[in-house]
Amino acid sequence: MTIKEERYEIRFSGSGGQGIVLAAILLAEAAGIGDGNHVCQTQSYGPEARGGACQADVVLSKKPIDYPRAMKLDLLLAMNQASCDNYFPDLRPEGLLLVDAGLVDQVPTSRAVAIPFSQIAEKQLGQKLVANMVALGAVAQLTGIVSPKALESALMARAPKGTEEMNRRAFQAGIKAAQKVDLASLPPTVTPQEEEV
Repeated sequence: MTIKEERYEIRFSGSGGQGIVLAAILLAEAAGIGDGNHVCQTQSYGPEARGGACQADVVLSKKPIDYPRAMKLDLLLAMNQASCDNYFPDLRPEGLLLVDAGLVDQVPTSRAVAIPFSQIAEKQLGQKLVANMVALGAVAQLTGIVSPKALESALMARAPKGTEEMNRRAFQAGIKAAQKVDLASLPPTVTPQEEEV
C-alpha cells in the first residue's frame, strides 16, 4: 500500500510504558524526513505515568495536511484490550485492525491481524520492552506507507546507546512476522454488525 489518498491515518494505542508514543514519532520522522511526505503526529495520555491509556496518531499525506488530528483511521494498532475496545469505532470500514495477539483476547472485526508482539520481543530478544519496535516493523510491512530503510534510520537515530542492535532486531522480527500475513484473505470491509460493536 502507498499513500495514494490525500490522507492516511494510523493510531498507535495501548498503555503508558509500552512505547506507543515513541513508535508513532519514529513512523512520523521516517515518513516525513526520510520519505518526504507531509506528516502530523499527535498524542495523548491518561493521568498515570505507566499503565494508563495512551494513544498517538500519525497523519500522512502527499499533499499539505489541513487538519492534524486523525478522523477515520486506516490502521489501528492496539497493544491491549482496552485500547482495542476504545478506538475500534474510529476505524474506517475498509481499515485494518492490528493487535498484540497475547494481550487482546476479543477482536471485534474479521478485518484484523493478530501478531504476538510482546511474546516475540520476550522470546527472541529477551525484552518485552521492545514489543513496540516489533509492532512498528509489522506496521511498516503491512501498510507499505514508509520505507523500511527510512524507518530503521529513524530508529537508529533515537535508540538509546547500547540498545541499537536489540531495537534493530526487534524491528526486523516485526517485519518477518508480518510477511506471513495474507492481507488478501481478509474481507474488504468491516461488516455493519461489526461496526456496531
